[in-house]
Amino acid sequence: MKTATIILNRNLPDVTDRLYEAIARNNEGQTDIFVVESGSERERLSKYYTYWANWEESLENGLRYARGFNYGLTKLFEEGRFKDYDYFFLLCNDSIFEEKPIISTLVKEMERHPRVGILSPCSEEWGERKLLKNNDTKYFWYINHVSWFVRREYIESIMETENPTYMNFLYDGENFRGYESDIELVIKGYANDWASAITTKVTVSENEDLLYTQFKAMRTDEFQVNRGKLVVEGKKWIRRKYGFNSRWTMQLYAKFFYEHFFEYYPQLVEYKL
Repeated sequence: MKTATIILNRNLPDVTDRLYEAIARNNEGQTDIFVVESGSERERLSKYYTYWANWEESLENGLRYARGFNYGLTKLFEEGRFKDYDYFFLLCNDSIFEEKPIISTLVKEMERHPRVGILSPCSEEWGERKLLKNNDTKYFWYINHVSWFVRREYIESIMETENPTYMNFLYDGENFRGYESDIELVIKGYANDWASAITTKVTVSENEDLLYTQFKAMRTDEFQVNRGKLVVEGKKWIRRKYGFNSRWTMQLYAKFFYEHFFEYYPQLVEYKL
């Protein structure tokens, strides 16, 4: 099973290089690693970068994770390499993992759960960890996107097919800051018979300090300002696209498809929360 790891960077080369080297060191030969420069300045590119989004708008505003992952996937698709991979590990560069192999563990878990399209490592700090209790993997209807291990067949079932670009390949690039972008993909998965799961077999943590201390280097707003824009712009996106006035309605929408998934796959009910 071949895996492509895609890491997003914007002007934090040292952070990205450390993550790249940790993934390479602990998973030798198990994954190809691609670094997407999501609007980085030339002097702040990762030494391992593969693709550089360097047009004017991207340099000014960045791609954020929706357009950034779209861009990386689109480049692989355009190069005829997309189908070379069975799985895609989509990583924000603030992801931190244990010093041990993780790719083989995630692949084995995907093989154990053939109806899972999105598999997320669990953080000890997440509330979801308490819901998992002594279980190693359960299917969820909401997963925060820090590090997602994604099955190619799932992507193929929902991706843009007529004109795939960095704006629409998988994520909706119109949702610039990614407000509820993760739950939208979970919804599309369950609507097309693909579950989303969290596993404790791999642990992830998020270096949240970067958002507070490195926002100037990333050429973004201070954390609270950015969060305010995320919510205001995101609510407009949800209302325009779905007619929903709150994120809770969006989550109820996800729960609807989640519940119906187990009606079609009753043999998987043991993995339901």
